[in-house]
Amino acid sequence: MVDLSQLLEAFEWAVSFKEIDDIEAHIDTVGEPSMYPQLVDLVKKLSENKNVTTISMQTNGVLLNTKLIDELDNAGLSRINLSIEALDPELAKRISGIDSYNIEKVRKTAEYIAMNTDIDLLIAPVWLPGINDEEIPKLIEFALKIGAGKKWPALGIQKFLSHKNGRKPDVKVMSWEKFYSHLEEWEKKFQTKLILSPQDFGSHVCKALPRMFKRNEKVKVKVIGPGWMKGEKLAIARDRVLTIVDAGNIPVGKEIPVRIARVVDGIYMAR
Repeated sequence: MVDLSQLLEAFEWAVSFKEIDDIEAHIDTVGEPSMYPQLVDLVKKLSENKNVTTISMQTNGVLLNTKLIDELDNAGLSRINLSIEALDPELAKRISGIDSYNIEKVRKTAEYIAMNTDIDLLIAPVWLPGINDEEIPKLIEFALKIGAGKKWPALGIQKFLSHKNGRKPDVKVMSWEKFYSHLEEWEKKFQTKLILSPQDFGSHVCKALPRMFKRNEKVKVKVIGPGWMKGEKLAIARDRVLTIVDAGNIPVGKEIPVRIARVVDGIYMAR
């Protein structure tokens, strides 16, 4: 878990580097953001940054309640992107992978956000072909009925993409052409925007953080802790954090030579 002061310090450095005054601070993680115990403090501090105009958050909604939602609203949260894959209780449990998943509670949470707060709501289902096809139109109707999308689009339907470290549902990956064709049909039927673009969220190209490493470059790094996946370690060099793979037996504190394997969007992987 990242210390709040460290998180804010890194964020403020990145914002100052961008040299723009319409930053969106997006709270997301490989886990569930609402598990962060200082979430409300994080939102409040982000809202105090004069360059931040929007604060958004991804969540599955399971841990949200009216008290926390009100606190996030008062702290300055602008939008919640809520992941709901199905309104059918049994199917929702099956997709979530846990029997305790309560779609009725999540549904009421969505209604409360949309109807009782200044937080905008975006319903963001992942379309799993052959599994929740019939649920997508129901979710569109639900989002429009409760008043989601006051400022931004009400829905962000996501195409399922297979990931080597993700879950492996029995799904045949749909082509982008077919995916957008269906979205276009639903746009006409429900009279709402479903094919989204960066402009719908005010996203635009700005100054990129400098790349500190080149692919295949050899670098000496210092190992500082365990990584996210088994066998990984985190290391530092040139004031950046790198993920070192195949490093399970390397002790923390050791300096080792590595070769940079991947350099994408400020994320550095090495071996």
